[in-house]
Amino acid sequence: MNPAAGSAALALRRAKRQAMGLLLLVTAVFFGTSMVERGLLLDCVKAMAEAAMVGALADWFAVVALFRRPLGLPITHTAVIPRNKDRIGANLAAFVRDRFLDPPSLVALLRRHDPALRLAQWLSAADNARLLGQQAARLLSAALDTVQDAQMERFIRKAARTLIGRMDLSGTLATVLGALTHNGRHQALLDDALGRLIVVLQEEDTRHLIATTIVQWLKKEHPLKEKMLPTDWLGDKGSALIANALEALLADVAQNPQHQLRAQFDAAVQRLVLRLQTDPEWARKGEEIRRYLQTNATLGRYVQDLWQGMRAALQRDLADEHSAVARNVHAMGAWFGRSLAGDAALRQSLNERLESWVQGLAPDVAQFAAQHIQDTVQRWDAQELSYLIELNIGKDLQYIRINGTVVGGLVGLVLYLVSHAGEIGRAVMAG
Repeated sequence: MNPAAGSAALALRRAKRQAMGLLLLVTAVFFGTSMVERGLLLDCVKAMAEAAMVGALADWFAVVALFRRPLGLPITHTAVIPRNKDRIGANLAAFVRDRFLDPPSLVALLRRHDPALRLAQWLSAADNARLLGQQAARLLSAALDTVQDAQMERFIRKAARTLIGRMDLSGTLATVLGALTHNGRHQALLDDALGRLIVVLQEEDTRHLIATTIVQWLKKEHPLKEKMLPTDWLGDKGSALIANALEALLADVAQNPQHQLRAQFDAAVQRLVLRLQTDPEWARKGEEIRRYLQTNATLGRYVQDLWQGMRAALQRDLADEHSAVARNVHAMGAWFGRSLAGDAALRQSLNERLESWVQGLAPDVAQFAAQHIQDTVQRWDAQELSYLIELNIGKDLQYIRINGTVVGGLVGLVLYLVSHAGEIGRAVMAG
């Protein structure tokens, strides 16, 4: 028994002794007043003791009947908790599901606590960001230890081969390209590429490379002319001419959505997608690549050696108290915390996304939790469950017994005074 349970059991026994002691006291008073000479005052005390004894016994029966049969007698509607264990579990599960894990309650909880702001504040603290890095390193180290197991490695290799065996490379690539080109999305990629190419052509290193290439071409293809002509001058002028021409062409394409090269680019991409979808030769090539990836022993050994090298490097890094992985996660967490703290719109967007996720996931999670509670309670032993409940609330129930004793005695006193009001009045007048 753990210390908390032991303390609860001790408190329960103490409360039971107090309640039983009070019952024995009023019982002794009742029998004591029954054996002495009668009198108004003694009758009053006896009535109080009798009513207190009845109240104590009634509450004792009610409390005991919750957990077991009083005195072991087969009285109906006793041992309530053990006999209704499964129904209690089902009702508890439904209560938790409908009152604690329902979407409105969870959304209201999110709105009260502003989780995005709390996350930002937590990550902004240096110690917390450092703790995040340390925990990420520990989790990664544990994951590496898990996959290092020989059985796990065989399972992963088998799973990878199975996954590759089910792949349709040409069809998958066609689907990806189709998604990238839907509604002209690939034109945005082309615009970005054109802009980058223009920047590259404007760089001095690029023009020097073009000039060098021209000079080398002249020396190789026209060695006599190269000796007679000013090749360095031709290289510089040629590189400038070529770079300017290409830059002008690319700028024209970038600025003109209807440019012929754009149309040709569209047509080429669509032809590629169509061939990936319908051309048997491309399908055959895709099947060859898939079989190669799945069965080639040399490639398998290469991938395995590569993975083992990466794993060993990661393990060495994670074993270091100044792990690069931990530092990177620390820096990333701190940066994200600062960014989130300084961007109210981002926090609002994140909170709204969390609310949307909660509303979508809460019913399934609530049902899972409710089923888990119900199944767990059903597996419990009825007597053990009854004991655990009594251990946690039994002390308060013993005070109900004590209160029943006191209230019963007061009620007995009031009833006695009411029923003997005339006699008491005459005694007072005579005195």
